[in-house]
Amino acid sequence: MTRIAIITDSNSGITQEHAKKLGITVLPMPFNIDGEDYFEDINLTQEEFYQKLMNDSRVMTSQPNPEEVTRVWDEALQTYDEVVYIPMSSGLSGSTQTALMLSEDYNGKVHVVDNQRISVTQYQSVLDAMQMAAKGYKGELIKDRLEKDRFDSSIYIMVDTLKYLKAGGRLTPAVAALGTLLKIKPVLQIQGEKLDTFSVARTHAQAKNIMMNQIGKDIVGRFGGSATGKGVKLYVAYSYDKESAEMFVDEVRQHFPDTDPQAFALSLSVSCHIGPGSLAIACSKIESYE
Repeated sequence: MTRIAIITDSNSGITQEHAKKLGITVLPMPFNIDGEDYFEDINLTQEEFYQKLMNDSRVMTSQPNPEEVTRVWDEALQTYDEVVYIPMSSGLSGSTQTALMLSEDYNGKVHVVDNQRISVTQYQSVLDAMQMAAKGYKGELIKDRLEKDRFDSSIYIMVDTLKYLKAGGRLTPAVAALGTLLKIKPVLQIQGEKLDTFSVARTHAQAKNIMMNQIGKDIVGRFGGSATGKGVKLYVAYSYDKESAEMFVDEVRQHFPDTDPQAFALSLSVSCHIGPGSLAIACSKIESYE
């Protein structure tokens, strides 16, 4: 059986510790904060990151160094026959295209997946890849299947403050000022490669209801599941406020009793654009691999 190494990046929200338990490799995403270089979960913890962010440090994200990407692949190929590399969505970063170009030098041994996932849906892709590898799928087939299923997921994100969307250029100063004055809570969506505005709310409770109602529609209308959540995997993701996330998990579980959602911290490269206090609900269709 072909030995497959599964590699992803820290945009998946998978920590280095969790990666060791799963038996995979996670490439840490680089940051530049006030002129200094950091790597997620290597020399930059979640707590340190949020303290810098809330103290108005200048945070810039970037792609992994190509030499670091190929080093990780080369190291994996000393033990494995093939690599399946699952980076963040090509619609949100150029790192996928860079990886695809780098993979051309590996004679079909490195398969870069462009299935437009991020955060917990990217994490689910890793779990799906692991399941297929265990069943004897070769790297090319894993890549093809993950890309075929790229639209079998949804993410809805409630943003607590407009400050970071404004800083990232996603809102004009005038719109941000008006939204702050009216205490608007934007609800964003990620469908495939795009991050778009989905709705607006005036309270946290209203925003959570909007997200759960829309996820319910996606489960039944898009993924062929039931109103109770059967047929899908649900996740809750959060930035900084774990206690609120755990309370939201209980609400989601009551709303969709046939699921067992868990709370995961959003990756820092996502959090820097939306700020602390954000909550997200994500859904992935449960796929069948024969």
